[in-house]
Amino acid sequence: MMARLAVLLLVAVVVSALYVVQVQYQSRQLFTELDHALRDAQQLAADHERLQVEKRAAATSLRVEQIARGQLAMRAITPAITEYVKLPAQAGAGAARAASAAGGAL
Repeated sequence: MMARLAVLLLVAVVVSALYVVQVQYQSRQLFTELDHALRDAQQLAADHERLQVEKRAAATSLRVEQIARGQLAMRAITPAITEYVKLPAQAGAGAARAASAAGGAL
């Protein structure tokens, strides 16, 4: 009877020892994954900050003007290149009254 109890206890100790080893292994794996995830999160935060700075730099009025002039061939308005459209007298008077009544301009 005592031998059976000793063998049973020995088996229980071996099983629990194997379980502890398995749990420690899983714990180390999870810690490694957590460490990788934290490094990735830090890298993403740094990338996000860099992209925000680039976005602010690209949105400056000087940069927009440079792109408008260089890539889109746009130029500043001057009275010499401005074309004014004149409406016919009847249609113009009616439209002007409608615009002033609406509180806007043509």
